[in-house]
Amino acid sequence: MTQPWAEVTCHAPAAADDLLSSYLVELSGVGVCTENREVDTFSLDGLDDGRESVVKSYFPADDTLPLQVERITAYLAELAAANPDWSFAAPVVTLIRQEDWAHTWKEYFKPFRVGERLVVKPTWEEYEAREGDLILEIDPGMAFGTGSHETTRLCLEALQGICCRSGEFGGLTYPDPASCLDVGTGSGILGIGALKLGIPWVVGIDIDGEAVKVAEENASLNGVADGMTLSTTPLERVTGTFPVVVANILAEDLARMASLLVERLGAGGFLILSGILTVKEPLVVEGFAPFDLLPLSPARDGEWSCLVYRRVV
Repeated sequence: MTQPWAEVTCHAPAAADDLLSSYLVELSGVGVCTENREVDTFSLDGLDDGRESVVKSYFPADDTLPLQVERITAYLAELAAANPDWSFAAPVVTLIRQEDWAHTWKEYFKPFRVGERLVVKPTWEEYEAREGDLILEIDPGMAFGTGSHETTRLCLEALQGICCRSGEFGGLTYPDPASCLDVGTGSGILGIGALKLGIPWVVGIDIDGEAVKVAEENASLNGVADGMTLSTTPLERVTGTFPVVVANILAEDLARMASLLVERLGAGGFLILSGILTVKEPLVVEGFAPFDLLPLSPARDGEWSCLVYRRVV
């Protein structure tokens, strides 16, 4: 029998979008769908310039669902208490089948450009490539990582800067990266992007076996499967060092895993850290402060930060 799923819809001020989305991703373990829209109302009190976000998350429709909805409701109350100008309606629960869930969110995922060369394109959309475009075909399935979220885009921009020696990386001297470690690979989009940008070998790891399967399928779809090694191997069991290490996970996990991530980074290599709410940036900076790393200028998009370090030779 097909597993039923529940779609939990939250209506929130646009200013609360990133905080709410981050919480729901962590709670559900899968991606969220976000839609921003103008609100037709004569009173815009409590809203950010009349803009509202509709954030949808997905949970198994089993006996754990009431508790999850209770947690979401409590979190919305916390946000409202901390931000008097914000107001939230109660979350709305809709039961759907897994195959319906798989199609529901696709309407939100369209082709988009990252930097000068990368274009992320869902498998079901048409796109007319320009000369020099590097196309990343992605079908996230149940894994988190369409590339549309700020954290993923920031990582792809950093990878592009390193591989193309552009921006802040243009004035640095280093050999072409021979490999990349992708920690928390999700749909595999960052590893695939690294390969498309010219890094010949990528090791991708994730604690979610379903994510690894999706990443393998996306690697094959993009014709780069021979260059990717994907597994659920824990970070502490990954051997060797890499000239590029990228980790797009939660800020708390980055700080906790700092020593392990630095141990996998080769001399002169680049460490890309994302998944960081800007308010939690100091936590990550403090976690990596004890190591011989040169911080490069952080990149930020909305309420999200991406930190890049270079290991001192």
